[in-house]
Amino acid sequence: MTLDFRSQLVAMLPRLRRFALGLTASRDEADDLVQAACEKALAKQDQWQPGTRLDSWLYRIVQTQRIDHLRRAKHAPVSMAAETMPDWEDTQSADRAEREDLLRHTLRALEQLPEDQRLVMLLVVVEGHSYREVAEQLGIPQGTVMSRLARARLRVQELLAPEQYTRKTP
Repeated sequence: MTLDFRSQLVAMLPRLRRFALGLTASRDEADDLVQAACEKALAKQDQWQPGTRLDSWLYRIVQTQRIDHLRRAKHAPVSMAAETMPDWEDTQSADRAEREDLLRHTLRALEQLPEDQRLVMLLVVVEGHSYREVAEQLGIPQGTVMSRLARARLRVQELLAPEQYTRKTP
């Protein structure tokens, strides 16, 4: 195992955890997923080709580990409890409560997306990868990435419509 590979893997941990958290909506499951992916990456290090993107290879391992876990567990999609929401402090804004509410609703909307759409949304919107990079990482055509992302964005927009989460008075 090369020192360079290990240091790159360690540097990727926050991004892998954020990606896994988006997939699982559970900090514990995300941590377990990242740990399993790291174990697999270390065991299969010889399959990674230096000069290629390590992040793409690692995201693919995380995704594959997630799929394997879902197949084994055969359980329904998970939801994130309100108390497990990240404590992101917005000290610059007077409307902090409103932003936290929007974040909470956005995360819930992401949870409701089909796995393939959520995965593309996380890679493009959260991680900032290009359509081409996501297509290569997932082994799907670039047009499929674009259509999944478009459907995911529309669905999230529908779910975040004000009438969906504001209290209606009779």
